[in-house]
This record gives sequence, structure tokens and C-alpha cells, in this order.
Amino acid sequence: MSVEKPMDLKGRLRDYALWIIRPYCSLSKRDDVAVVLGRQVLRSGTSPGAQHREACRAKSTAEFISKMEGGLQELEETEYWLDLLEGSQRLSGDTVAPLMRETRELNAIFTASIKTAKRRKREQDESA
Repeated sequence: MSVEKPMDLKGRLRDYALWIIRPYCSLSKRDDVAVVLGRQVLRSGTSPGAQHREACRAKSTAEFISKMEGGLQELEETEYWLDLLEGSQRLSGDTVAPLMRETRELNAIFTASIKTAKRRKREQDESA
């Protein structure tokens, strides 16, 4: 019996970025709305992985928090652009729904990481 190891966040964010890229490639390049919204979601949806990698190399807790908050902002922006792509009928609900679910799950992970880092920083500052 094989037990699958849960994917680490770095791999999950890479897969998420690739998942964002696929529907972007399917958008019409002749439709101005699709082009603008597509570029926005492509940029914001591929950014959290880079932000997370930068956070992992942070030299301080404050820098870690800043990078993770940047990634969180990009996830929130991605949710907005996905909503517009679906609402403007450039992408189907079947395409957007699972992406939205993953966006919200990643948002929750980033939020929890930021809260934990802030709590630990506050505890360190109080004990110093």
C-alpha cells in the first residue's frame, strides 16, 4: 500500500501557477477584455510562488512577513481577476471554480503563516 506524501507548499504553488497558465493560454488574443484580464490573472497568479520562495530566504522575520503578505495580496488579486473572467464569460464556471477553491485555500495557508510569524515575532520582542 502506497501512502502519498502531502505536497509541500513550494510544489503546490508551482502547480497553481501552471494551473493559472493553462486557461490564460486558451483565452482569445483578439478579445481586448480577455487579453487585459488574462494578463492580470497571469501576473498575479504566478507571483505567489515567487513571493513564497523569497520569504523562505528571508533574513528576518519582518522580511518573511512582508514577502508572505505580498503573496497574499497577489492571491486576493487573482481571485478578483478570476471572478471577472468568469463574470465576463471569458472563462467558464467549470474552469474557474476549482481555481477559486485553490486560491482560497492558498490564501488561508498564507494568512495562517503570517499570523504565526507575527505571533512569534511579538513573543520574541517581549522576551528580549
